[in-house]
Parts: sequence; C-alpha cells; structure tokens
Amino acid sequence: MLTLSDLRFAYGTIQTLHGISATMSPGRVTCVIGRNGVGKTTLLKVIMGILRSDSGTIHLDNLNVTPYAANRRAREGIALVPQGRQIFPKLSVADNLRVGLEASRPRIRRVPQDVYDLFPILWDNRHRPGGNLSGGMQQQLAIARALVSKPRVLLLDEPTEGIQPNIIQQIGEVLRELVTERNMTVVLVEQYLDFVREFGHDFSIMNRGRITAEGETSDLTQELISDYLSV
Repeated sequence: MLTLSDLRFAYGTIQTLHGISATMSPGRVTCVIGRNGVGKTTLLKVIMGILRSDSGTIHLDNLNVTPYAANRRAREGIALVPQGRQIFPKLSVADNLRVGLEASRPRIRRVPQDVYDLFPILWDNRHRPGGNLSGGMQQQLAIARALVSKPRVLLLDEPTEGIQPNIIQQIGEVLRELVTERNMTVVLVEQYLDFVREFGHDFSIMNRGRITAEGETSDLTQELISDYLSV
C-alpha cells in the first residue's frame, strides 16, 4: 500500500504540487492522468525521492519513507520507469538489467529468469547494446530493469509514448500479470486513455498540481475527459 498525505512541492517560487493525498492499493493499476504540465511527472519523482517534498508524508505500508533518499526508497521496494526510458545505450541489454540489481534487497547477483520470461525478446537480444534496440524494445528494457529488484511499487511515466501498438499491448499484459500474480502496486502516468481503460483499475485526475477527481476507471466519464483532459 502506497499512501500519500498532503504532499507539496515547489520549483523555487513555482508551486507544483498542492497538497496531494492519495492511496494506491496493491493488486491494482492506479492511473494518474491530466493535461501536460499539471504535475504528474513531478509527483512520480517526489514519490521516488528524486525530488524531496516540501511537506507531507509518503508511507509504504506502515513505513514512513519520507526522509529516505531515492536509493533507500529503491531498496525498500519502490522502482521508477522514467519518461524517455533513460537506458544506457552503450551497455548490453544484460548489463542494463544488472544495473537494476543494485537496488535489490537482499542483494542478488544474477538477473532473475522471470524478468526474461516477461520479456522474451530481451533474452534473445541480451548481448546487443541497448542503443541498438527499437523504441518499443528499449521501453521493455526500462521496465525490466525496474523489475529485477523485485519492487513492491512500480511507477511508470508514460510507458506507451512513441511505442508501436503491438508493444503497447504487450506492456499492458505485463502490468496485468504484475498486479494479478504478484500483487504489485502499479502507479501509471499515462495520456493514452484506451490503455488506461483497458489495463487500469483506478484513476486520479490532476489539474494544476491538485487531484481534482478520482475513482475506478469504469467511472471515467466523457464529462471528466472534456473538463480535464481534452485540449
């Protein structure tokens, strides 16, 4: 269970998060949606500890991780798949995955086979440099790198951006398996509403740094879309 209480963050004098409170449950995909520039990516970075909140608390189950740096939060079971993938292009697929092992607790030395089972194409290309992969394969690599440490909470920032439809579907099926088979908490920032409706369970709409609506994805009405998501 990931619990956010009254999170606030500002870039200098620009207030970006205004008292965000939310609960993300295990075994469910929570989708954070909203127009560009409303604070979605900032929220994920604050949860991960890349940015430190100005006030408020973050609990992972009963553990208050608010004072922890990003590396400590990773060891406690939070993993982030950043926007733009940010793989290491000159490292092989296998070495990219080994980087993720640094967050494992207890420390493991080998990439778990179940990660390759989720993304068989990575096993077939494990010796290729990450920079030689297609965009869709790089996105799968970024997700797999986050999973090697066996996190309890997986944060994803727009994983479908610029990805071909068949890979989008594969990513969705992997997320479905993570929540149903591993009871993982998945927090997904996403603009692609068809993906949200198919694979998400809950939604939180952000507007100007606040959560303005939330519920189950079946309750995501056209009125809400027109008010907060349409351009």
